[in-house]
Amino acid sequence: MFSILDMFSIGVGPSSSHTVGPMRAAHAFVASLAECGLLDGVHRVRVTLYGSLSLTGLGHGTDRAAVAGLEGHLPETVDTDHLLHIRETCEDAGSLALNGTRVIGFDYGRDVVFDQWRRLAAHPNGMRFEAFDADGGTVDEQVWYSIGGGFIQRGKANDRLVGNHERVTAPSDAGSDDEAAGSDTGESPADTGVPYPFTTCDELIAICRRQGMSIADVVWANETAVRPADEVRERLLTVWRVMRECVANGCSSTELVLPGGLDVPRRAPGMYARLATNGDILKRDAGRIDIVLESSDAAWVNLFALAVSEENAGGRRIVTAPTNGSAGIIPAVLLYYWHFVDVADEEGVIRFLLTAGAVGYLFKRNASISGAEVGCQGEVGVACSMAAAGLAAVLGGTPEQVENAAEIGIEHNLGLTCDPVGGLVQIPCIERNAMGANTAINAVRMAMVGDGSHIVSLDQAIVTMKQTGEDMMAKYKETSKGGLAVNVVEC
Repeated sequence: MFSILDMFSIGVGPSSSHTVGPMRAAHAFVASLAECGLLDGVHRVRVTLYGSLSLTGLGHGTDRAAVAGLEGHLPETVDTDHLLHIRETCEDAGSLALNGTRVIGFDYGRDVVFDQWRRLAAHPNGMRFEAFDADGGTVDEQVWYSIGGGFIQRGKANDRLVGNHERVTAPSDAGSDDEAAGSDTGESPADTGVPYPFTTCDELIAICRRQGMSIADVVWANETAVRPADEVRERLLTVWRVMRECVANGCSSTELVLPGGLDVPRRAPGMYARLATNGDILKRDAGRIDIVLESSDAAWVNLFALAVSEENAGGRRIVTAPTNGSAGIIPAVLLYYWHFVDVADEEGVIRFLLTAGAVGYLFKRNASISGAEVGCQGEVGVACSMAAAGLAAVLGGTPEQVENAAEIGIEHNLGLTCDPVGGLVQIPCIERNAMGANTAINAVRMAMVGDGSHIVSLDQAIVTMKQTGEDMMAKYKETSKGGLAVNVVEC
């Protein structure tokens, strides 16, 4: 079953598609070698990155993530300092501990290949893993796809390769191996026997009306039908805890600039110090962020979003929500709720995340959350829509008002390109998170003054986003081949 809880996964920066997904895919590859009893026969491995993974892989740390996955690490638990220096470690040793147990020779420059001229036809984020025996014979070969938000799908070794800039419209059967560990099978709630299956927002709203339930109630019923309620609650509160820790870490970081060569300064620590000297004390107890307000709540939302986005850009621990490139938006809006709404409590946080997760699921199922597929509208745009839905829900919005807020959130992000300067998740990504968080809050303000009726439905906006992404030129979709990435020439 696809769990809405999976829209929020604890991972590591800077990219869900380019860092988290490749690490999970590499981990799945070596885990399958071990499960099939093939690990002891492996003397060499090779990773080939295609498409967007090859074009911006260095800036996104794709090579380092894949190597960490080969070592048996997962994004949830990998030591972020080790990940930042894994290339130097491997080059000094000339070896790699495959799956954490089998030490093999490893030439980083030879065994990690950036194929910048080709892509796999099924998806822009494709990669190939090969294991060889002592004689150079193939022990196993697997193709995997990183399809956005850290989700992965297994393809086939003979999946079609095309030119990197070739437009592909024909359907592909890649990713059909639903048995693959860690893969997203595309299974919808309708396939699983949950009490309230839905695949569109219209269906979800109809359930809410028929049953007299909120969106969060529907999602809670579905999730607790397949796992204990305590587990659902604990997973959501863990996500909330990690989000808060990420904001605190971003506000207190002693790093002056972000890695990658652009020398982008960290602004959150200085902004935090400045805001903490102004205004009234935040309306929460000292066990949370005990700081002082200035006159503008928007300034604090900016701070929360920047703190998370800078932690992500620095390769630190974050919550993929629904992607790393947009990881600052939902935490910023949640912290806005937590600090600026008098009735905020943990039950509200849970309702927020359940509602936001439902909206994220609709985008993932019916369009995409991959910047390489649909541009940044699928990342910042979707996160903005999710955050707006969550906030509207905890402020007492009806399901119709929640849908309206979510639709406003995505409608004004349609066509948003993904053109990271230097292939790094820094410019324009960091500031874009702050803008997206405030847009989400403003969307709620507009939705809550109405009765929930609106002309454009969320389903229509999702279809439009998908079509816009299909029409968008490849150079504006996470390749750093167009837009700001090529016009900021001094970088």
